[in-house]
Amino acid sequence: MIRSEQRPMLRFLLVLTVASTLGLQGWSILFNNFAVEVLRLDGGEVGIIQSLREVPGFLSLLVVFALLVVREHRLAALSIICLGCGVALTGLFPSQTGLILTTVLMSFGFHYFETTNNSLTLQYFTTATAPMVYGRIRSLAALSSIVAGALIWLLGGSLGYRGMYLSIGGMVAVLGIWSLCQDPTHAGIRPQRLRMQLQRRYSLYYLLTFLSGARRQIYIAFAMFLLVKVFHFSVREMTLLFIVNNAINFFLNPMIGRAIIFFGERRILTLEYGGIICVFLTYAFTSSRWVAAGMYILDFILFNFAVAINTYFQKVADPQDIAPNMAVGFTINHIAAVVLPLVGGVLWMIDYRIPFIAGAFLGCVGLVVVQRIRAPEAELPVAGQPVLAGAELD
Repeated sequence: MIRSEQRPMLRFLLVLTVASTLGLQGWSILFNNFAVEVLRLDGGEVGIIQSLREVPGFLSLLVVFALLVVREHRLAALSIICLGCGVALTGLFPSQTGLILTTVLMSFGFHYFETTNNSLTLQYFTTATAPMVYGRIRSLAALSSIVAGALIWLLGGSLGYRGMYLSIGGMVAVLGIWSLCQDPTHAGIRPQRLRMQLQRRYSLYYLLTFLSGARRQIYIAFAMFLLVKVFHFSVREMTLLFIVNNAINFFLNPMIGRAIIFFGERRILTLEYGGIICVFLTYAFTSSRWVAAGMYILDFILFNFAVAINTYFQKVADPQDIAPNMAVGFTINHIAAVVLPLVGGVLWMIDYRIPFIAGAFLGCVGLVVVQRIRAPEAELPVAGQPVLAGAELD
């Protein structure tokens, strides 16, 4: 259960999650068609833009400096406004330079919101409720992804790219402006140490974050490409997989949150890495397009288990270290995003199976590393502590 003073922050994060997901998914769904049909870009030019899109994630550690001049919840709201503006402006500058600039603007907004979103969740909710809050946030994100696809499906018949980008970006910016006028904070939260410093006591968290980033890039950069390039999935089939994935995760994510509380982070992450070893090896060696599609869905499900890395960190961290280490962790997560697509692309040209075999090897490393997790038990609600009726996260 959540306490009454926590409910404004929960509402705040849920609204901004809807905005963030609408913006990112709307941009992503339109990006490839816009780049090819309007700008006539080739694969190399698109690859450069996609790499630049990850640079703001790598620079997430700068959030620490931003927090010296603006409060964290306001930075989250400003990030969403930035995201909305980047999406809205995309169609107004139909050139490669314009697409690069709007992509970087959008990406700064998205990545800085994700950093503050994780930080605020861990600061304002206890170890007993944070996994369920994560589950609810990710469930709502999955639903918002479906809504983004439906909006583009409906708007595409009457609006061009400019109109669709303006409509989606405008909605995101409006939600950001609303959130900028809110103050969901409450007293009792420990002030954060706003310093950028790697701490040895959190080395396991840093390593898990890096491995998670590497695993994410194999999924993003190569799993979808495998389905299209090797198994010849059409746009309609990929769209159907997108809807199925998000529909499943809408229902499953709250269960994942409860499972983290019940089984603990070590067991959940053991299941994730054991699962992705099987998934990546199947990607590499299956000749069935439907088996590959099934692995793609399972891969998407397992990816959501990664929230256990953050809840593990919450249990072992000094409460004053959460914000700066979320920023540092997000940067570490994106080191792989800068390197792996390039290296993996070269390996793909030799044999498409190699990136997935390498991913299975990383899964084995992750499986060994997570056995080192020794997290304390989650905090239990204090007897007699007031809670809101109906405020359960069920």
